[in-house]
Parts: sequence; structure tokens; C-alpha cells
Amino acid sequence: MTSSTVAQLLKQTTLQEVEVKGWVRTFRANRFIALNDGSTINNIQCVVDFENTDETLLKRITTGAAVHIKGDLIESQGQGQNVEIAVTSIEILGDSDADSYPIQPKKHSFEFLRDNAHLRTRTNTFSAVMRLRSSLSFAIHKYFNENGFYYMHTPIITGSDAEGAGEMFRVSTLDQKNPPLTETGEIDHSQNFFGKDTNLTVSGQLEAETYAMSLGKVYTFGPTFRAENSNTSRHLSEFWMIEPEVAFMDLAGNMDLAEDFMKSVISYVLEHNMDDLAFLDKRLTDEEKTKPQAQRSELSLIEKLKFVTENNFKRVSYTEAIDILRNSKPNKKKKFNYLINEWGADLQSEHERFLVEKHFKCPVILFDYPANIKAFYMRLNEDGKTVRAMDILFPGIGEIVGGSQREERLEVLKEKMAVLDIPEEELWWYLDLRKYGTAVHSGFGLGFERLVMFATGMSNIRDVIPYPRTPQNAEF
Repeated sequence: MTSSTVAQLLKQTTLQEVEVKGWVRTFRANRFIALNDGSTINNIQCVVDFENTDETLLKRITTGAAVHIKGDLIESQGQGQNVEIAVTSIEILGDSDADSYPIQPKKHSFEFLRDNAHLRTRTNTFSAVMRLRSSLSFAIHKYFNENGFYYMHTPIITGSDAEGAGEMFRVSTLDQKNPPLTETGEIDHSQNFFGKDTNLTVSGQLEAETYAMSLGKVYTFGPTFRAENSNTSRHLSEFWMIEPEVAFMDLAGNMDLAEDFMKSVISYVLEHNMDDLAFLDKRLTDEEKTKPQAQRSELSLIEKLKFVTENNFKRVSYTEAIDILRNSKPNKKKKFNYLINEWGADLQSEHERFLVEKHFKCPVILFDYPANIKAFYMRLNEDGKTVRAMDILFPGIGEIVGGSQREERLEVLKEKMAVLDIPEEELWWYLDLRKYGTAVHSGFGLGFERLVMFATGMSNIRDVIPYPRTPQNAEF
């Protein structure tokens, strides 16, 4: 007989002999096993005939133990599920020390579970989060595959800094205690493994642009790294980025693509992960009740997701957004932590959420940002002050997607690099794209963990990635 998953058994209507393998969540009254195998948020109840079961075996059925159960699938006598298993045989595949097992059937803090990240997916919250993470990942690949994109693996080790931020992890094989030095006393990177100073990538965008200018439509979905010493609930040192790049597409087309993409992947989990979403929705609702009234979200988790899929995204220029914010009640009454006084201000999450949740009451795409607060590769507008950048703003989170039409004019790009002291020799290959068949092209970036946070309602980015990498923390 083939072993079934718990998810399969809970959907079955045919009452028959079955077998299942999983981990014991609880064992009550020497009779009722709540069994879960990770295939669903729901447990299946397995009823043991304790009078005819060896007492030694019963003592080994503890929380966390791995078991193989055979029995008859019957109509459930209790509430909460339609079927249960009348156990005919049970085999202990792996014992669990009941006294030391960390994941007991009680409420644990997220801090405690981060310390036990190797076991935290045995809780309902984290199993739901990681199933949603998996579904979102599949939905992303599905969307791009169905829309004619080619999947590209960009380098993890790079000699360029795509963002110009300089906060990168160095990759080196030189002796740290006694590195070779040049005549001027600087580290001689020519003797390093790659013959130059190299780092872990912060973005695959620049390399993706090179492929878009030959294959037309490409996307990356891979790990990226930031050596930013930031210990906040929104920052990781290692995270995943989705970055599509499309040739012959302008800013308007980029906004169309990003909106359609976001609606598609969120619609996918609404269709395929409703059990997990319903559980996380209730968890978030209960959490919101503990907050002061003024800090509570007006939308439940599922309402936030439908807010995205069921509304057209409002497109607003940065200049218009500044006028709205400057004249808003929170700004005039000094309720914003960062007051908006003049054009050119870098918008904060509180401003972005005000535009989405209070003013427009729909997702917002801001475009045409000041050039001096955006990256060098963004296409300069004719006014000489703004660039063809765009950010998508969502409820509860603010910016979730950032993108732009890329600067396709060689001389303009050179001038921008010179102003920012970016050496042409470091990006000679990037400049070549503008010399050999240049064309309008655009793309955007989406931090995957930011998307998972939005889709799950989790408030800390460390709780939506299997093993978070943050300053002073590289456990597991």
C-alpha cells in the first residue's frame, strides 16, 4: 500500500484502509494522536486502541516523534474534520525526547523559534509561512515562463557594485593576517584568486540587462547580499531578488508588467494556499487586537491581498505625490515623523502608506523621481531633474517594487557615472550595450522576502526566510 499525505487523506471521501507517516503534534489520553507531515496546516486525528496496544509503545508516542501509522479511514466522531484514522498498527520511526524537545504544544515567542530555526517549521505559523514562500516562488517562475521570459542565473561573485552603495561582502583568498601589499602600502588584489577585488553581488540587474539586449525578455531570481550593519525587522544580509529586464520596453510598459506580475503571483496563493492564509489571517487579527487602536491595520491579511488583486494601481508622479503629502493633515499637524517641506525629499514608509491607505485607497505606482535620490543607470528625463523611475507601494508595507527605464544613451550614462566617480573601466561591458545596438529597455526589482512578508502578514523579515543572515548572526 502506498503511503498518503495528510493533505490527501483529509480530502478523501472514500473510507478505506490507509497508511501515513508524519510527526506527532500531540498525544492525548493515550488514545488521540494529532499527526502532521507538513503537507497541510491541518492535522489528522489518529485514534489508538490503547487497550490492545503495547504499553511500552504508547510511552514512545511523544510530541515530535516520527511515526508510521496504518489504519482505517473512517468518519470522524469529533468536530473539526470529516475523517480520522482508526489505527490498526503503529511503528515508531524516530523517538523524540519529550523532556528536551523545544517545540512543545504551547505558544512560543518568535525570538525563541529563531533560536530553534531548524525545528520551527514544525509549528503551524512557520509551516504555513514556508508553504506560502514555496508557492510564491513557483508562481513567479510560472508567470515569467508563460509570458516568454528566459530565466538567467547572474553571478554571485562580482567585481561591480550595481547600486553604488559600497556595502558589499568582500570575496578573498588572501592571507588576512599578512596580505600582499603594493608599493603604496595598499592590499595587492592582483594576487587574489580572481586577480582583482571581488564581492558578493548586491543585484543581478546589470548582468540581466546584457542578456535582455540579446534575448529580449529575461529575469533573475537568486540570492543577493548587503553588508549593511542594520539590525531592523526589514533588513537581511542575505536575501533573494527577482529582477526582470525587457528590451524595447519603456517606463509605461514597465509599470504595466510590474502590476500584472504582482496581481498574478498574489492571485496564485489566494487560489492555492487558502488554508494557510486563513490561519495566518486569524493569527494577524489576534495580534492586531493587542495593539493600540491607532496602530491597528484597517485590513485583514486576506483583505490586503485582495486589495492588490481587485484594484487598479493608481499612477502618480513624484511631484504630485509631494504636493499631496505637503498639504496632508498628518504633515500640517506634524504627525509624520519625517515632515515633507520641499520637493526632493526621499519618501519614507509612513508617506508611502498614507498615499496607499488614506489618500488613494488602492495600490500606487510613483514615477519620475528626482535624479539625485536614484541610481545612476536610470533614464534621465528631458527636464534634467528627474529620472524615469517607478516604485510600487502596497498597504501595510509601503514600497515593495522598485524599477526604471534604463539610460540607453551612451554619453548621458558616461556623464552620470563621472559625476558619481564610477570608473568607466569597471563597467566597460555595460557601456558596450550603449555602443552596439542600443535601445530603450526597462526592468524592476522585487525583494522576495518583502513579498513573502506581505503575503503572510509576518512583521519581521527574519521569519520569512529559512535561516536568516543578519549582523552577528550566521547560525545554522
